[in-house]
Amino acid sequence: MTPRTGREILRHLLVYAGLAPFVVIAVFPVFWMAITAFKEDADLYRMDQFPFWFHTGPTLKHFWFLFTHTHFPVWFVNTTLLAICLVVITLVTAVPAAYALARLRLPGAGNLGIAMFITYLVPPTVLFLPLARVVGALGLFDSWWALVVVYPTFTIPFCTWILMGFFKTLPREIEEAAWLDGCGLVSGVVRVVLPLTGHGLAIAAIFTFTLAMQDVLYAAVYVGPRDQMTVTVGVAMALIRGDIYYWGSLMAAALLVGLPVAILYNTFLDHFIRGLTASGAS
Repeated sequence: MTPRTGREILRHLLVYAGLAPFVVIAVFPVFWMAITAFKEDADLYRMDQFPFWFHTGPTLKHFWFLFTHTHFPVWFVNTTLLAICLVVITLVTAVPAAYALARLRLPGAGNLGIAMFITYLVPPTVLFLPLARVVGALGLFDSWWALVVVYPTFTIPFCTWILMGFFKTLPREIEEAAWLDGCGLVSGVVRVVLPLTGHGLAIAAIFTFTLAMQDVLYAAVYVGPRDQMTVTVGVAMALIRGDIYYWGSLMAAALLVGLPVAILYNTFLDHFIRGLTASGAS
């Protein structure tokens, strides 16, 4: 082994040694959820055993309890439909708004974009009562459709501000060439601009989808019936009863809900990183 090869090996070992703690921190919660979800209750509460592995064999009874004694399938469907509706509403609204503010040279467009982003920074508790009046006026209390009305007030300003940065990075010559080829304003945006801003659309969609999957405050207050709840609220209410925690079923639910989001992030990770870089550069 040459000295150069030794230095390369040492460098790689140091790099991996530095990354190892962060990998453990990132992977351990998922590992702990999986172990807890498949453990027997007797094995789960035995503190005299090594807690990070099975001692009585894995079981599926926590998943069985989740699907047979709670409304988990209904909650999961409600949450998925909510996320899809929210992504569609946000993109349909934020894309033309961002393009208009970034490209059409509207008076005060820059300040308006900053103002929209500032509205996203307003704490949800401040907007709680005004939004409750809107939900009540629409007759949407105790329905997950109330969240379809409420959540865009957070997602649209942020996604508009993000997409403005992407539109500003595109050369105007691209749109002008499309117009010379016979495209109108709308068709030029749809056929030319949007395919070039896929990273920004991915960021907006992931941000919106994640908000729908993890919010608790508005989902807990505006939606009361069990068959209308989202998964975050329903699981907590069904599996936490006073000081009794159904840890196995709680971790099973967290695993089933967390895996789709993790897969989504991993699928679009390259788009997400490139999108954040492009947005920051603008």
